[in-house]
Amino acid sequence: MHINNVQIFSVKINIQKIQPYEADGVVYHADTCLPLVDAVKRKKLKFKALARYTYPGDRLNEDTLGLNSVGYWDANEPQDWGLDWHRNEGIEIHFLESGTMPYSQENKELELSPNHLTITRPWEAHKVGNPSIGMGKFYWVIIDLDVRRPHQNWDWPDWIMLAPNDLLRLTTILRQNEKWLWKADKKIRDCFKRIGEAVDTDNEGSNSSRIRLLVNYLLILLLDLLNTNEVVLNESLTDSSRSVKLFLNELKNNLPEAWTIELMAKSAGVGITRFTHHCKQLTNLTPMRYLSMKRVEMAKNILMENKNLSIAEVAYSCGFATSQYFSTIFKRHEKCTPLEFRQKII
Repeated sequence: MHINNVQIFSVKINIQKIQPYEADGVVYHADTCLPLVDAVKRKKLKFKALARYTYPGDRLNEDTLGLNSVGYWDANEPQDWGLDWHRNEGIEIHFLESGTMPYSQENKELELSPNHLTITRPWEAHKVGNPSIGMGKFYWVIIDLDVRRPHQNWDWPDWIMLAPNDLLRLTTILRQNEKWLWKADKKIRDCFKRIGEAVDTDNEGSNSSRIRLLVNYLLILLLDLLNTNEVVLNESLTDSSRSVKLFLNELKNNLPEAWTIELMAKSAGVGITRFTHHCKQLTNLTPMRYLSMKRVEMAKNILMENKNLSIAEVAYSCGFATSQYFSTIFKRHEKCTPLEFRQKII
């Protein structure tokens, strides 16, 4: 059904649990695109996608396992919504066919113009809109690689047919450089348009073979683009120390959690011994000492800014199990008790 050039249909969401990220005070779940779902319901734009997990769209079947979302939206009137900061559990390739669109990735903001292509790796935060998305036709492909951190090896779906050397080259380039914005050529543009047509005409997996073929072709074209631009590789970007550094940067905004060394190492995606080693190298502290220091820093800010909170309330809000333990750790760091610290401030 078409009303005012806007396609209306039921946007389906099948909720499944996917491990979230948390950084900079924001919890990043596999994107449910709820503002997009709401915009479709309000007839603001045309939208069509095939998806699994929490992503909106008609359901993908087992013939394309590893492909988590593929589709497009077409906004031909002013929009009043955007997709705030989030992360995906796979690598996402975006392409803007027409129009302009505010886009941000890893704290860099710009405006996409026609033929701009972006690549986001699983650990890279991004958002679409500032705050609104603007008008344009926007495509995406999200492929799950079974990774969450930079040092982990990528595992492509078994239907990806690139020759081993080509797939290794593509993987290496995507892992060992941080560039995420590219200018696509006509071949890539045409490939995305064909992907959109395949998504449009799919009926419960009837175009699975076509979509698999087009995604493979897109990866070949992407490899050609990357090779042509002579990307400079940096092997240190795939070192496990980078994964630990990313975790430690996120930790300061997630301090109330009941962290143990085991849980911290697991979140960083490394073993306990390696996590402890990298933490000591990066901070000159053991993981638990670093955690305590960050919690005390948080407590100091709360003590200064929230003078009506009890010491016990401050302790619990910073992740300390008891007020007594909080006072012991606080005094070890600050040479005074939390109450004495607050009295000095007053």
